[in-house]
Amino acid sequence: MLRFFSKSIIAGLVTLLPAVLSLYLTYWMAVTAESALGGLIRGVLPENLYWPGMGLLAGIVVVFTVGLLMSTYVMQRVFAKGEKLLYHMPIIKSVYRATRDFFVYFSPTGQKGFEQVVAVTVGGTQMQVVGFVTQAVPKHLPSGFQENDHVLVYLPLSYMIGGYAVLVPRSLVRPIDMSMEEAMRFTLTAGVTGAEHPEIQKSRT
Repeated sequence: MLRFFSKSIIAGLVTLLPAVLSLYLTYWMAVTAESALGGLIRGVLPENLYWPGMGLLAGIVVVFTVGLLMSTYVMQRVFAKGEKLLYHMPIIKSVYRATRDFFVYFSPTGQKGFEQVVAVTVGGTQMQVVGFVTQAVPKHLPSGFQENDHVLVYLPLSYMIGGYAVLVPRSLVRPIDMSMEEAMRFTLTAGVTGAEHPEIQKSRT
């Protein structure tokens, strides 16, 4: 009876926690934007013209505007110079780099760097590891690996953010018919979620 109760509790947590955490993160971001930008708006506009939600709306406009400006060459150059300054600050550079890498890793633009989902054969065994080809052009690899037909493969770790970038002979790499999103979810959860059935993938396209 106790085992059944514990199993049900765990199943309930696994079902509810992702949704609750996602909703809480969204709520926290909305409240933070409303509190920070709302105070600035109150200082500019008369009190009778301010209405709740204006800070949140301003936050969305700011984020959208920054994203729009980042598509221009001038803003990209300005942002790159600003990043160089951050990378020279002892403590801030470590926190900023880790945070930025985290968001780039999961962003749609960051995933475009992955060219193909592959299975990498480990040594002379039958064991295979799921990875992502990040660089398949020989001239972009270190000089010692350009002549031996290697590819650069990123092997993500399960249940944590991180992984290894390894140079692998092309002969040991086998393409897999999986989307980037499905492969990332599959590897980061150690396969607990399972791979989606082809019919489910077709219904989403």
